[in-house]
Amino acid sequence: MTPEQLRASILQYAMEGKLVKQDPNDEPASVLLEKIKKEKEQLIKDGKIKKSKPLPPITDDEKPFDIPDSWEWVRLKEVTLFGNFKSVSGREIPNGAWVVDMKDVNKNGGGFRSITKKTNSTEYKSNKYQFSKNSVLYGKLRPYLQKVEVAQHDGYTTTEMLPIEVVNEKKLNPLYLRYVLLSPYFVDNINASVYGVKMPRVGTNFLACMILPLPSLNEQKRIVTKIKKFMPLIAQYAETYNRLQKIDSEFKGKLKQSILQCAMRGKLVKQDPNDEPASVLLEKDNLKNSDEKPHDIPASWKWIILGSGVNFYNGRAYKKNELLNDDKFTPVLRVGNLFTNSSWYYSDLKLDPNKYIDNGDLIYAWSASFGPKIWNGGRVIFHYHIWKLKYDNTAIDKNFLYYFLLDKRNVVGETDLHGSTMKHITKTNMEHLPFPLPPLSEQSRNIYTTIRETSDFAEVQGAGFGYAREIG
Repeated sequence: MTPEQLRASILQYAMEGKLVKQDPNDEPASVLLEKIKKEKEQLIKDGKIKKSKPLPPITDDEKPFDIPDSWEWVRLKEVTLFGNFKSVSGREIPNGAWVVDMKDVNKNGGGFRSITKKTNSTEYKSNKYQFSKNSVLYGKLRPYLQKVEVAQHDGYTTTEMLPIEVVNEKKLNPLYLRYVLLSPYFVDNINASVYGVKMPRVGTNFLACMILPLPSLNEQKRIVTKIKKFMPLIAQYAETYNRLQKIDSEFKGKLKQSILQCAMRGKLVKQDPNDEPASVLLEKDNLKNSDEKPHDIPASWKWIILGSGVNFYNGRAYKKNELLNDDKFTPVLRVGNLFTNSSWYYSDLKLDPNKYIDNGDLIYAWSASFGPKIWNGGRVIFHYHIWKLKYDNTAIDKNFLYYFLLDKRNVVGETDLHGSTMKHITKTNMEHLPFPLPPLSEQSRNIYTTIRETSDFAEVQGAGFGYAREIG
């Protein structure tokens, strides 16, 4: 169980009334709810808050799990002053005031990263929400980041963060409310409702109608106390877990590197004397012997110059105005799409067939981030910083070539990187790499199968790029 899963489990237990014992002497939540409603009605009469439209009744289908009989399901707006946000001009914020931006709050309920105070030199052009001490600040922008904290003082915040004020702290504990907003059922429902692709947000109307479990005030306090006791223990567990994960990852990484190294040296599987030797492949094809021989290989293998058996085709060098946002056109595969960037561009250009890749094509990213991949994402145009590899499949097996390129010691370790701001591998250096060529049957059957089966090596292939981020 990860630290995140442990934390989520504790919060979920709390929301289901299973974290602390029920006390039959506690005032039922139904009585507490009536008190909150009456207090809100008085605030409306006094003109301190606006009267809002009636909230829809809570149906059984909305209730995600069972709660104790003494608890009540309520809507967020029903028990808070949600929606009564006071917007002020940024120019009206006084010097010394606490101003909270999204970047000032850690994700996953990790507290405030920094405390920013207004100074003479600070200028806020946009409006801010004013909040009071003990308001629950909720980040509605990218809510999956779970930026939820209780305000330590009065202040102001970006309108992307909603200050949710409870009606009365003696009826709804702000810290309990914060744990509700961080609990798995709440987070999952919010994440399922967001709108917007680049800047996903939760709608305020949806958030206002979210349901939450309301226990008695005494039980709220007991839950908060219990969770607070667990949090340092979870932090200790996280340190141990992360340390063990690092050890495990390093071990697996070294094991996988060893497997690749053995494969490229002919030590992973037994040699079959009935296999046609690689020397015959050199006679049949235009493969050239390599004078460079980095390590020993079996007698039936041959060192060849990689470029004599593999052609490297560059993709299209696009101009910015040629990259479109309309997905009715052909997707343009950039290096970022192979690693971390999920946003795509498209092109309406009709290009030479060599500028497209299809499922099953072997490609290689050669600039900024590096590594091979067997493409399986449909027909796309590939960008200039990617090579498409064409090879003689009567001499070289695609999967064996993939594993050769996957081991950084075969490529980056033997090649000078170029470029001061964006590191890259040159095609010339790549073409001149020494490549250990086994008999074709040994490439396509024994080595490939053994690599796949040894030490769950599929994890490396699933990751796709084993050394993408290790080089500046």
